[in-house]
Amino acid sequence: MNPQIHLGYAIYRSLRRGFFKTLLVDYGQPKPIRLKGGMLLALALELAEQIEKEMPRRRIGVVLPPGVAGVLSNLALLLADKSPVNLNFTFGPTNLRYAMDKAGVKEVLSASLMKEKFPQFPWPADFFDIGAWLRTKTRKKIYLFWKALLLLVLPMRWNFKPLKGLDGKDSEGALLFTSGSSGNPKGVVLSHRNLLANCQQIASLNIFSTHDKILANLPLFHSFGFTVSMILPLIHRLTMVCAPSPLDLKSSLHAVRSEMVQVILGTPTFLKGYLRKAKKGEDLKSVRYVIAGAEKTPPGLKEKWESFCPCSYLEGYGLTETSPVVSFNLPGLKSPLGSAGKLLPQIEVRTLDVETESTLPRHESGILCFRGPNIFSGYLDSPDETRKVLDKDGWLRTGDLGRVDDHGYLFVEGRLSRFSKIGGEMVPHEKIEREVMEFLGAKQEEDQVCAIVGVEDPAKGEQLVLLTTRSNEANDLREHLSGRGFPNLWIPKIIRQVSDIPTLSTGKMDLRKIRELAEEEVEKG
Repeated sequence: MNPQIHLGYAIYRSLRRGFFKTLLVDYGQPKPIRLKGGMLLALALELAEQIEKEMPRRRIGVVLPPGVAGVLSNLALLLADKSPVNLNFTFGPTNLRYAMDKAGVKEVLSASLMKEKFPQFPWPADFFDIGAWLRTKTRKKIYLFWKALLLLVLPMRWNFKPLKGLDGKDSEGALLFTSGSSGNPKGVVLSHRNLLANCQQIASLNIFSTHDKILANLPLFHSFGFTVSMILPLIHRLTMVCAPSPLDLKSSLHAVRSEMVQVILGTPTFLKGYLRKAKKGEDLKSVRYVIAGAEKTPPGLKEKWESFCPCSYLEGYGLTETSPVVSFNLPGLKSPLGSAGKLLPQIEVRTLDVETESTLPRHESGILCFRGPNIFSGYLDSPDETRKVLDKDGWLRTGDLGRVDDHGYLFVEGRLSRFSKIGGEMVPHEKIEREVMEFLGAKQEEDQVCAIVGVEDPAKGEQLVLLTTRSNEANDLREHLSGRGFPNLWIPKIIRQVSDIPTLSTGKMDLRKIRELAEEEVEKG
């Protein structure tokens, strides 16, 4: 596959090759909907023509879960040479308005059911109801059948006018927004080249085959869901078995069991839920690979999955800015404990000293930096933010701390933002949290029950605040940490019980809300 071509063209060509194969099964409906490659392409071209006539702007919003409507909307926008902007409908009105204004989104593809479910969403006047549109098209099955046949027999350049002049390379293919966990959401501009290169890098690992069925239930506004569970299957003709959300375990397990799904994707937070709800030996017996990303796998979760069903639990690492996959563990190889795998082809790595930002020897821990064809070119209309993370030579400064060992395995050891500098010493929040969880009797694979936050301190720069959902004796906890060899600087002086630890829709901790909560608790005294 040539990463310089247009993403819409690459998917068009793939769907023609998978014309008679069922490529999408939607379990988000009362009765599963099945679409072969030819019918999916015919519908997408029909919708693309309408978009071309009615939506003049370059960026169009998409507010839909995974499924026929969500996949079709994104595909049609690409075929119409538009940039899909999958909006995080769980954001809240303030962040959504910010993202939509930043992207210039005035039109959205969605459905009336989404409008009813999310009344607080700042719905624009230009609202295209893809659900209603699909209902009109299903009444024209004969017309669509003949259109699909024409797609198969006629040359590609005759079928859809915009395909004649489509140019990929470094032009914008899609716009995704970061979670905004530590500030306003940032618009990540991913080019056609970025997305195609990452799909090619993943495919080169030879993990997937065209016979595989992949559970596609991750949000389309998340880069893991957008690229790995939608774009990759469309290009390489994997069957997407869609469920509306990774939190909808009933639908997801029903889909896995009924379709004999081989691949499940998810964040560790989401993957915990399957083990709680699934029946051993029944629901997950077809699963061959469980692919985890977006956050570090807690100790014990990999072993639990591999003992629950005959699968390989494979962890990877990536960022929205890297399209998203950077590294991956491969089945059949004995990866070092805690590794996020080896770097994908064509990706370079270096680490920087936290204090001086000078380049370190490869095996020493520091700020991880990457360069490669899947690395984005900058944040939308944010040159200052872009300069903070991307240098003139294309190196992305991630803000994650880690190292690469002598055998090429990547170890991610935490976020720079999840360290405090107290008395000139770097204090790791996650290490303290793990010890606190052990003291509280919480298992690492359970939901987050505590969070360490660094807040301003006039004497030492920062002080640690521990928020926890469980009652505890503060003095006993401090004595426990001290007994485990933790320096005094690492032991939180302020400990507060809260009702919950704020999280994002992806399952990650919402660092901004957690900080605000900690500051409120400090002010209370």
